[in-house]
Amino acid sequence: MSALSALKALGNNLNNTATMPVLFIGHGNPMNAIAGNAWHKSWQALGKELPRPQAILSVSAHWITRGTKVATTPHPETIHDFGGFPKELFDQQYPAPGSPDMAALAQELITASHVQGDDTWGLDHGTWSVLLPMYPAADIPVFQLSLDYYQPPSYHYEIGRQLAKLRNKGVLIIGSGNLVHNLGKVQWDGSNKVYDWAQEFDATMAKWIAEGDHTAILDYQKRLGSTATMAHPTYDHLLPLFYTLGLQQKGETVKFFNDQFDMASVSMRSLIIS
Repeated sequence: MSALSALKALGNNLNNTATMPVLFIGHGNPMNAIAGNAWHKSWQALGKELPRPQAILSVSAHWITRGTKVATTPHPETIHDFGGFPKELFDQQYPAPGSPDMAALAQELITASHVQGDDTWGLDHGTWSVLLPMYPAADIPVFQLSLDYYQPPSYHYEIGRQLAKLRNKGVLIIGSGNLVHNLGKVQWDGSNKVYDWAQEFDATMAKWIAEGDHTAILDYQKRLGSTATMAHPTYDHLLPLFYTLGLQQKGETVKFFNDQFDMASVSMRSLIIS
């Protein structure tokens, strides 16, 4: 049997399930993983409310590559990809197993690009900081898909669209980033007086998302100009959104939650598509 035939057989043999929802989660500060704040508590509640997945695919803002890669390791390590935080955060581990079978299926489904398997990447904080409150037992297999930073929004959207079959294999797909993310403008004094450009970008994108206007969203840079540049000096934290939206099926609705700002320039707005 050829490798392609084996992958197709794998996809056919995996049991179909009810269609899983799709998430975009604003993860923000890594401390949210353990802070016990409103964001943390919302993720705890989310884990209890959602149907229990058979596996989780995370598209995190913190795995940037040239080309698209999928993590195939059976035992992903917890990556502490940050600095300047308390030892308590560095001590956190999220020992969830990987999902090589689902990673192989994802490779088969994506035809928009050649997807390389990667057996070195673990779970970065865009993934585990959210999953630790959601599924603290770490007993659900987790794997990640990287972001090719050098591709346009339409590329990421199309890959998301091609992964739709995973939703019927019990896979919860999470895009983890932030709808507004400008760390250079963070207010550390706690005032959280949100910038006008941040509110404009957040509100406009939310409007387009609610209306299902994916054409406008994919054209956000041209339509929002300098506001978009201020909201995302680099757009790594916006890219996961395109995967989530690409997975939206006809007739599905969007529910927003955590639609507030943190430190004035980080939107925590999140959404569920189901």
